[in-house]
Amino acid sequence: MLRVAVVGSGPSGVYTAQTLVQQDPSVHVDVLDRLPCPYGLVRYGVAPDHEKIKSLQNNLRTVLEHERVRFLGGVEVGPAGLPVERLRELYHAVVYCVGAATDRHLGIPGEDLWGSWSATEFVSWYSAHPDSLTDGFVLGARAAVVIGVGNVAVDVTRMLARGATELSPTDMPQDALAALAASEVTQVHMVGRRGPSQARFTTKELRELGSMPETRVSVNPSELELDPAYVDPSGLPAPQRRNVEVLRGWASSPTGDDRHTISLRFFLRPVEFLADGDRVCGVRFERTEPDGRGGVTGTGEYEEIEAQLVLRSVGYRGVPLDGLPFDAERGTVPHLAGRVLREGVVAPGEYVAGWIKRGPTGVIGTNRPCAKETVTSLLEDASVLARRKVSGDPLATLRSAGITPVEWSGWQAIERAEAELGASLGRGVVKLPDWKSLLEAARSGSA
Repeated sequence: MLRVAVVGSGPSGVYTAQTLVQQDPSVHVDVLDRLPCPYGLVRYGVAPDHEKIKSLQNNLRTVLEHERVRFLGGVEVGPAGLPVERLRELYHAVVYCVGAATDRHLGIPGEDLWGSWSATEFVSWYSAHPDSLTDGFVLGARAAVVIGVGNVAVDVTRMLARGATELSPTDMPQDALAALAASEVTQVHMVGRRGPSQARFTTKELRELGSMPETRVSVNPSELELDPAYVDPSGLPAPQRRNVEVLRGWASSPTGDDRHTISLRFFLRPVEFLADGDRVCGVRFERTEPDGRGGVTGTGEYEEIEAQLVLRSVGYRGVPLDGLPFDAERGTVPHLAGRVLREGVVAPGEYVAGWIKRGPTGVIGTNRPCAKETVTSLLEDASVLARRKVSGDPLATLRSAGITPVEWSGWQAIERAEAELGASLGRGVVKLPDWKSLLEAARSGSA
């Protein structure tokens, strides 16, 4: 029997576990997660109004309920919990699927002012991530700037413009729902430093902005026309061409009424966050233009946009995991087809999959081939890995060390508690937003 630990229960971790048990009937997998809840970014990153994508949890659930797969939540891997070296002693192989846990920074003056947040912090708040410490995002804000033109930027823009009627049926935590329902933000600017043909959002996400009630979407035709590929989109890939078509329609006929206004801006690069005391009051941008090589160059012309809330959505970045090598430039763990490399040499029994392996690229489905490559490498090594003796059931060892994982029954108890909370509020399922309530609910399932 080959015992494998998968660290991380998001899509990359679950797809890794699934591929392992499908391809080798002798493998038993423990999926460990720092949080008491499984599913990673599917639970804590997908917007609450995207029910179809969130339903992917049902597929992930099937894997985690497999007879040779075990979910162990609330297990911190690293100095504050289970050291990497100890983990290696308990399992024949360990696959790290820990994602990219932090945001990229702009590195411009005023970025740390109150009211300037990473989009990830905002998403964590309205998704009820238990590490979210702030709930004053929209307090006192009338206008918001979202820096970035990817799908996360579209998500947070949409959440700022959604009404309580639209958000109440979601699993959004009650405090976040109440705050957004009381929000006075009526103007949202989503700003990119390059042109519309280079935006990273998908057409489906983009169109959603124009389909919201009481929301007007506007674009600046002169900014769109700075992009040569907007003027002649025939050479663009189909997804970007569809984006251009949507934007072209909005340029000729703005959609909706104006309870909320969403302005899509292009060719503007943030250079400074403006301050009113210790709070952000706007963003200064430099106008850019195409440089003829696929990038942009500054023009020396500037524009200021008022905002009491700024959300930075400029990408994710992996962080080092104590005990593992780390490529600081790429934000990934060095590897060869998923095998961890230590000083250029394969480290037996250590593997990576997902964003910590390849960087924060692709969509949820991209994790499948990524996991398959890593599992192929692991199973090629299996005959050697299995020769090493490991202790008995790792769960017993964890408990003897004072670590009490949240098992599947504990997670099911959390689900019941969230359903009961929603029913008491006259809503559907409502997420528990903090560590205390999650762990109390989990303990009720093991009592």
